[in-house]
Amino acid sequence: MDLERIKRPWEEQYSDDDVETMPWFCPHLDRDVAWAIETLPIAPAKALDLGCGPGTQAIELSRLGFETTGADISPSAVRKADERARKEGVAVTFICDDILNTQLSDTYGVIMDRGCFHVLDVDQRPNYLRSVVRLLDGNGYLLLKTFHKQETCEVGPPNRFEAADIAKIFSDTFELVECRDSFFESTMDSNPKALFCILKRKMEDK
Repeated sequence: MDLERIKRPWEEQYSDDDVETMPWFCPHLDRDVAWAIETLPIAPAKALDLGCGPGTQAIELSRLGFETTGADISPSAVRKADERARKEGVAVTFICDDILNTQLSDTYGVIMDRGCFHVLDVDQRPNYLRSVVRLLDGNGYLLLKTFHKQETCEVGPPNRFEAADIAKIFSDTFELVECRDSFFESTMDSNPKALFCILKRKMEDK
């Protein structure tokens, strides 16, 4: 994998490259997200896919009956995701948005983050948390997947986590319902180690 290639700005990557060659491309619903939806009391509701990228995850959530919005900071990612959804005949709303300064106003029963949080700088996390708390329905779930601290490959985000890190970062407003070791299904030679977390709003913050 060409490290310099994936260090380029998001818009440059999505405007120039075939999304199906990107390391994080996964054509089907992430296995951990699928497990969470099957296991938890999550009825089809409004869902938000943060950093939706190629749009595959938002599309698959819509296939399951969710009213899905996919948001990404890259206009080219949004355009290509919308083209994919239209080609596959699946209704998804794709919008260009920055979660650190979000213009979204709806609330969602499920927010999925498969690789957005772990690319943020430490000083950007408070804005992320404020936005997610505002956008998540009182009974909703945040499904968060990040690189695991045990992953040592140089390709990928600089921020990598273990369960204690997530519990601490989100402790003011979220309850950590589940946290388990996993991996990112990817186009890389070996799938990176991941941490999959299910978080729920604390009652006093509703």
